[in-house]
Amino acid sequence: MDVRYSSGDRAAESDLIRSAPFFAELTDEVIDRAVAQVVTLRHPADQVILRENDWGSSVYFILDGWVKICTYNLDGKEVTLNILGKGELFGEMAPLDEVPRSTDVITLSSTVIGSMPARSFVQLMQSEPLAGIRLAKLMARRLRQVNRRLRLRESDSQARVVDILLFLAEGQGRAAQRGTEIPNLPHRELSSLSGLARETVTRVLSKLEKKGLIERDRAVLRIFDLTALERFLI
Repeated sequence: MDVRYSSGDRAAESDLIRSAPFFAELTDEVIDRAVAQVVTLRHPADQVILRENDWGSSVYFILDGWVKICTYNLDGKEVTLNILGKGELFGEMAPLDEVPRSTDVITLSSTVIGSMPARSFVQLMQSEPLAGIRLAKLMARRLRQVNRRLRLRESDSQARVVDILLFLAEGQGRAAQRGTEIPNLPHRELSSLSGLARETVTRVLSKLEKKGLIERDRAVLRIFDLTALERFLI
């Protein structure tokens, strides 16, 4: 069940929206207008937020939690294209291109999402150059990530799993006392992202853990040394 924030939580809701990196460097006046257009909901895990081929009536900001961006191959098998977390946005392409959605978006955990009407988002892009620059930087970073993953498609299984871990650390990593923490995703999601069998992903993760490079618990995968992990890509 989706949960709407109560009126008593409006201040906290506003702070959550303002914390989204997309709004950084915009003036308070612009942010106030944007916040007034955003509706915030908490969604449970495994909730479908967007469907492929839907029309884009809103743009979404992840204020807490995780979602996966996925599509389906010719056999109907789900293919995970990306994992997005706090501070990211999605659904921005459909209203800009005026075409239907090209992917599904599904929550991986309890997730707080702010939705802005597509028309308001487009108006923001047209009136605020900084907002357009923020979006362009986001798209450029995602393109670099995709290009790197495509280059590694012919690499061995260990390099491909390591690349996914580094990819998640770059986008969603959180500095911790003992390294960098990323969500400990189900192996089926890592399998889909890397294009490897789930059993192969499990085997590689176990090897990395035995080498002392990573540590896993229920919710978090901890990378002790990003530089040491990057050496597996050379």
